[in-house]
Amino acid sequence: MYDDDPELRRIFRTCPTIAVLGAHVERGRAAFYVPDYLEGFGYELIPVNPAYVGERLWGNPFVATLAEIERPVDLVDVFRRGPAVADHLDDILAMTPLPRVVWLQLGIKNDAVAAALTAAGIEVVQDRCMLADHRRLGLGRVGAHEGSPR
Repeated sequence: MYDDDPELRRIFRTCPTIAVLGAHVERGRAAFYVPDYLEGFGYELIPVNPAYVGERLWGNPFVATLAEIERPVDLVDVFRRGPAVADHLDDILAMTPLPRVVWLQLGIKNDAVAAALTAAGIEVVQDRCMLADHRRLGLGRVGAHEGSPR
């Protein structure tokens, strides 16, 4: 669906606030090091995982669910297995305002959820790694002119 580099660049440039669904505190897990990489480029990350409520990551406290986020989110970055993504559909659709993009990380795909999100006006990226795409596209800090250094 989003194999078009200009579209991916637009998403990176226009989505500075990211809710990380399934964020993890273990440095060796993709749910830590992918968003950690993005944080280094100026993205604001909100960690979402009920197992770590009471802890902080990337300067923000963990929240248990997307419903607990009290500010607008541009993008929901999903680190949950494909079948589990459906468990979060209602939470995503209840966000106010709706996120502009839901990004299912590499290896995560759920066409039914993608169709429901798309029908609600949310862009969906499936089975792609934000770190790999950001790096491959040579992007700098969020909101900066593309290709500019960190």
